[in-house]
Amino acid sequence: MERAHPWEKFMEFYFEIGLKYKDIKSVLGSRHGFLISERHLKRLLNARGFFRRKAYSDLAVLVEFISNQLQYSGQLHGYRWMYAKCREYGLRVRKEDVRLVLKELDPRGVSLRQAGRLRRRSYFSKGPNFIWHLDSYDKLKPYGICVNGSIDGFSRKIIWLNAYTTSSDPKLIGGYYIEAVQRLWGCPRIVRGDFGTENGYVRGFQRFLVPVHPDGTHDSYFEGASTANQRIEYWWGFLRNQCVEFWLSLFADLRDNGFFDGGFLDKGLLQFCCMGLIQDELDDTAQVWNAHTIRPSKNINVPSGRPNVMYALPELYGTRDFLSPVDDEHIQLCKDECVFRRTIPCDSDLYELCNIFMAESHLTLPTDPYQAVNLYMHLRETISASL
Repeated sequence: MERAHPWEKFMEFYFEIGLKYKDIKSVLGSRHGFLISERHLKRLLNARGFFRRKAYSDLAVLVEFISNQLQYSGQLHGYRWMYAKCREYGLRVRKEDVRLVLKELDPRGVSLRQAGRLRRRSYFSKGPNFIWHLDSYDKLKPYGICVNGSIDGFSRKIIWLNAYTTSSDPKLIGGYYIEAVQRLWGCPRIVRGDFGTENGYVRGFQRFLVPVHPDGTHDSYFEGASTANQRIEYWWGFLRNQCVEFWLSLFADLRDNGFFDGGFLDKGLLQFCCMGLIQDELDDTAQVWNAHTIRPSKNINVPSGRPNVMYALPELYGTRDFLSPVDDEHIQLCKDECVFRRTIPCDSDLYELCNIFMAESHLTLPTDPYQAVNLYMHLRETISASL
């Protein structure tokens, strides 16, 4: 059907990202200048085949998707997260169907997952980009994989989530920050980090790009104990439950069976074989998280909804975007002081050696964790025998 008005593409986009009808109506009016009743909006969407509760995906497709997810880190997911993942991958499904399929395919996992209740400190952020929380996640560090991330305090949208060979180089962490600032064309009002030298360049960049507030009461960079860095610390627990626990178990099996000694070679081989797959899973987890729905909290100051929506449409929550614009020349000055991740995932000499042995054995890069383990075992044996 040919569109009569350019705003109709926005109407369909807002529907697809999960906005409620009343919110679509509100945004069409405030952002695009088109006033429409909620009833007429539903009529237009229905005419184009957009329904909330029709055209569900075939149950066999849902079962196959969940079965595939359960082969890897998807075995850690509860039904709410699995439902969000289904929707993000384009499946139109009922949450109850996901729960029942998951219960049938993974009864042991379902029985082991119990909802825990924590007493949390009250938290408040004024709006998107008012404060970013950044931190490093070291659970995979004994195996040579170092993760660093940042989350927006208001929307809980993941700003960056990167895996690399180190998380202690301040120039590298500064590079993560500058990449995000350049991508968003601005920086947050405040950055919150932990004590430690790894955040030194971020601290300097943030204070350079966002000088002290004119009233002199607000610094643009805060630091404190990691246990008080509430937003990102909570999210690390979530990341472990939904992604990292799978890799920890996989690597622990190698260690416990005598196939990983923590030395340079073994760490480098795990980086070579697994770094790309882990980064793909981190990207996937962040993407699904940013699109899933956060349930309402007892803290009335904390909004609920989808992180992507809360971040992009703060007017729906009675606030505004606090992004501070920056000049290109200032960004370039900061970039000149940074280092950035290389395209190779491990030591360059080891990388070349691995590629030589793979070419001799007619092997290709792995596409799943178990292929990665098989490649690791092969390269470990081959390289050790040649030393």
